[in-house]
Amino acid sequence: MAFYQFIQEQQLPVSMEAIWDYISSPDNLKEITPEYMDFKVTSLAPSDKMYPGLIITYIIKPLLNIPLKWMTEITQVKDMEYFVDEQKIGPYRLWHHQHRFKEIEGGVLMTDIVTYAPPFGFLGAIANKLFLKKQLKELFEYRTKALEKRFGKFN
Repeated sequence: MAFYQFIQEQQLPVSMEAIWDYISSPDNLKEITPEYMDFKVTSLAPSDKMYPGLIITYIIKPLLNIPLKWMTEITQVKDMEYFVDEQKIGPYRLWHHQHRFKEIEGGVLMTDIVTYAPPFGFLGAIANKLFLKKQLKELFEYRTKALEKRFGKFN
């Protein structure tokens, strides 16, 4: 099974509390996801904050407007430092997404580390080369712009 890793860093001129409150709320996922994906949370969250064991279900349309059901579990949380979501049901064979936060002078450094394996073995490796890697990069570029719009640009 081929697997890949994508790493993205973003600095924001915001307090740790402000970015943590925003990013750790499942209600804000739609705002940082490109509109063409038609992202919809379908789970009824018993809390507006992340906690280990939280299951989030949603429907996305990442390709050709075909709806995909996706279920992730928040498997680890260390308040104001990191949380991890892992796909339980969805389009990937493996999806492990670390969200890390570090206070820096003038704001916060956010680091995302996504480790993933496409489905379908060799065909998935080709799909990753042709469009999955690019789509993941575009998704995080969109998120970068959405967070800058909300919190401002780091100087």
